[in-house]
Amino acid sequence: MTNTAISSIKGIVFNIQKYSVHDGPGIRTVVFLKGCPLSCVWCSNPESQGFKPQLAYNEKKCITLFQCDNCQKVCTAGALVWGDNDKIKVLWENCTACLACTEVCPAEALITYGEEKSVREVIDQVEKDASFYARSGGGLTLSGGEPLAQAKFAIALLKEARLRYIKSAIETCGNVKTEDLLEASRYCNMIMFDLKSMDSRKHKEFTGSGNERILHNFIELREMYPKLPIRVRTPVVPGFNDSKKDIQAIVDFLKGKNVEFELLAYHRFGAQKYNNIGLNYPLGEISLDNDTFLTLQQVARQNEVTISSE
Repeated sequence: MTNTAISSIKGIVFNIQKYSVHDGPGIRTVVFLKGCPLSCVWCSNPESQGFKPQLAYNEKKCITLFQCDNCQKVCTAGALVWGDNDKIKVLWENCTACLACTEVCPAEALITYGEEKSVREVIDQVEKDASFYARSGGGLTLSGGEPLAQAKFAIALLKEARLRYIKSAIETCGNVKTEDLLEASRYCNMIMFDLKSMDSRKHKEFTGSGNERILHNFIELREMYPKLPIRVRTPVVPGFNDSKKDIQAIVDFLKGKNVEFELLAYHRFGAQKYNNIGLNYPLGEISLDNDTFLTLQQVARQNEVTISSE
């Protein structure tokens, strides 16, 4: 049964990914919401950090200005000029994000990250794969960005999913209002909670914010919902938290809290996205040594914490 008041609430979504098997149990549909209170230097979804729809440009798809100049004709800000290989070059400092160019680009070299959608529009799309969820134990996962940065919209999505008997999970950085996290968790079957570092100074240097609120929220969440499955995830990033001391500190914090723990190896899969939205990738060419990651996994396994099998 659909709640009309809830289903009409709107938010900004930048992707809906179907058939995911890495964002919670079973087969899932992941809904990515725009906006995040952190600015992690390794972020693989830089297009998620801002709250508004934004322009992205993939030069490889541009068919050259000799064949098409539609975008230049509609750009009134002088942001699209002749670049290398006779393709468009975006002067990002001039762009006003009117996004008119994305509507006339036949090759989809110019696209928009982020679109306003209602709760009903999103859940109707999620519900199309209900049979897969039923067989696999999957469902809806809200991600981002930080889904609770759009708390009203995210909670409305979770409520509507519950009304339609769709199991739900959220992926959160934890740096959100405590009341929003606790309210959202009422409608979740699982929480995936990032704990990046126990060192607040280092946390602020690499993410733009300290970790005090995150740790407070984690404790409040565990106390309010002691039986709710929580998977704590730590992305292992070179130069940030890739030492035994860093991981041991997180493990010590988690002991006795009845959670799963998962280490995620650093990767550069999102590096190209930075260029597509006019930014430089902050971490350059650094990489995570595989032996280091295996050693840190062993540190986690040697302690009284349940290690996620995913």
